[in-house]
Amino acid sequence: MKTYINGLLLLLLLSACKVSKDVQTPKNAAPDSFRNATLTADTASVGDMQWKSFFTDATLQNLIDSAIERNYDMQIAVKNIEASQLLLKQVKWNNVPQVDFNVTASSDRPSNNSLEGLSLTEYNLGTNHIEDYSANLSLSWEADIWGKIRNQSKAALATYLQTIEAKKAIQTNIVATVSQGYYNLLMVNAQLDIARKNVRLNDSTLRIIRFQYDAGQVTLLAVQQAQAQQLTAAQLVPEFEQNIAIQENALRILTGAIPGSITVNTNLDAITVPENLSAGVPSTMVSRRPDVRSAELALTIANANVGINKAYMYPALRITASGGINSFMANNWFNIPASLFGIVSGSVLQPLFDHKELSTQYKVAEVNREKTVLQFRQSVLNAVGEVSDALVEIEKLKQQQAIVQNQVNTLNQATQNANLLFKNGMATYLEVITAQSNVLQSQLQLATIKRDELSAVSDLYRSLGGGWR
Repeated sequence: MKTYINGLLLLLLLSACKVSKDVQTPKNAAPDSFRNATLTADTASVGDMQWKSFFTDATLQNLIDSAIERNYDMQIAVKNIEASQLLLKQVKWNNVPQVDFNVTASSDRPSNNSLEGLSLTEYNLGTNHIEDYSANLSLSWEADIWGKIRNQSKAALATYLQTIEAKKAIQTNIVATVSQGYYNLLMVNAQLDIARKNVRLNDSTLRIIRFQYDAGQVTLLAVQQAQAQQLTAAQLVPEFEQNIAIQENALRILTGAIPGSITVNTNLDAITVPENLSAGVPSTMVSRRPDVRSAELALTIANANVGINKAYMYPALRITASGGINSFMANNWFNIPASLFGIVSGSVLQPLFDHKELSTQYKVAEVNREKTVLQFRQSVLNAVGEVSDALVEIEKLKQQQAIVQNQVNTLNQATQNANLLFKNGMATYLEVITAQSNVLQSQLQLATIKRDELSAVSDLYRSLGGGWR
């Protein structure tokens, strides 16, 4: 008993040892601040906000809700989580001994000239068959001395957590994609209104020029140029109507619904951009991104794989046991206790000839771990770059919007003045047509810039890890 207890203590001592040292997650992968971030000591970030608090438009919220619930990519991610959870539960049973129940029955007719046949004749058993009947429970258990099973459990847990992070990443992208699609729909609706208003304006100008042509004040060329300008604006109407239908279909597909129309109760100008969009501390915000978290979990898996491959190079202690009933005659198979038997054995298996192969696999696992560290650093760089890009994009688009808004105001005034001067004979039809064309292009450009700014805000929210809560 004392020897048995000492053996158990030795096993516990050995199992507490680690055969490989884990590589820690790099701590200096993120900078102190994002480029183009506002100079503030506030560590809060828009990425901390729940998406319903960040996107307040009711129609947009309904679209995002539907997409999160019914989007097929999200449903696939949920199934991946379920499958990974089952594997995680299974790997927890690796520490439990394997138990099998066996029932066998066999009959052997040996040759009369064989040793077995001669034995049957010598002992005059009255039969020329050898029968064997057995029913037993067998047990097999490997002591987790070198942490192989612990590392398998660690890898399974990290893999399961990766599927959760993958679901978060999909939801984050869905929130950003739906919001950007919605903003694009608002932009095309605004551009359609602009085109229709410009068509009506051109119609009015064309009627005046035709009256002047009938009165002999202008040539046919003036009528043709005015009509060409009116057709240019009219051609934009079916183009924008087509873009609206395509964008509506895309949004409906994202929400897992059949393509169809979407009722919009607001306009592009009603959506405002917050004045101060705080990005927070890079090391904190980047670490909450699902893709960065997944890369960090990949390092955990790589550490576990190194430990598993290292453990395969060390001796394995296995304990087996078997017990049940056995008889060479069926009529006394269950004659207890005479038919009872039991076997207990222990073995230590040390790889010899395959040690080189195991050593190579261990070194490959170490190389893969080094690759995982590099991939983690790259994921952090990509995250910081996306945040920085979104910040500079928002800043510069605000400046562009202010400039183009002034341009639109100026051209609107110029168009009104050109129409008044034209009616009073103080401006030519070319000046009127040019003014109307310029204001059309500037208004369309202003709507595009406003859409781009809202999309950049959505991208900033996504790049900061927002949208999965």
